[in-house]
Amino acid sequence: MADRGEGVDAESEDELYEVVNITDYARRHQWWSRVFGNSTGPIAEKYSVASQIMMGGVTGWCAGYLFQRVGKIVATAVGGGFLLLQIANHSGYVQVDWRKVEKDVNKAKKHLKKKANKAAPELNSFIEESTEFVKRNIVISGGFVGGFLLGLAS
Repeated sequence: MADRGEGVDAESEDELYEVVNITDYARRHQWWSRVFGNSTGPIAEKYSVASQIMMGGVTGWCAGYLFQRVGKIVATAVGGGFLLLQIANHSGYVQVDWRKVEKDVNKAKKHLKKKANKAAPELNSFIEESTEFVKRNIVISGGFVGGFLLGLAS
């Protein structure tokens, strides 16, 4: 029996395979078009109310569950660090210069007040955009809030 590659030259092998340009393929077959459809606009126009509540609820539950788990880890780390510092202070390993702490805290307050005044317009525009999004997608937002609360409780 002859080996398959003996009688075939390199040119005929190239003819057997089609070369696909991935960037052109991605432009023509966008995954979000298949998932969400070709129309643009609020999500309320694309899916039924039940689907929106389900999508919002599932994503909200996932976010709430992660928020709960990460929150517990952060709270444990901060509390444990504070406890260790208090034990070290009580044992004499750490000496706190409270005058310097007060001076640094006052300096930080002044710095934060200056930064807060500069960041106010950006924060207001973010709040306005978020409010507008919630108004346009009230059903999915309601599902998200409900799912988030369930995620925190589980």
